[in-house]
Amino acid sequence: MFCAIYKSSKKDGMYLYVKNKDDFSDVPEVLLSNFGKPQFAMMLNLAKREKLAVVDIEKVRQSLDEEGFFLQMPPLPDQTLAHIRAQNTKL
Repeated sequence: MFCAIYKSSKKDGMYLYVKNKDDFSDVPEVLLSNFGKPQFAMMLNLAKREKLAVVDIEKVRQSLDEEGFFLQMPPLPDQTLAHIRAQNTKL
């Protein structure tokens, strides 16, 4: 399963995953207006990955299947710090 990932022009750390590049037909208009102009970040093959850095890959897959999109919100400051600490302990 491939998906296209876009970053928000209005909010740092906010990303929108859609099934097909430049196809926002499943994304509610109110979400798009709050997201801003989507800036293409990358194509990603979810079938070849077991996990993602910030979000649960199964939630992404399920949301893409059921809703046609997935919105990744920026992590809260405490969550970001915890994630960095967890990564550093793995080194």
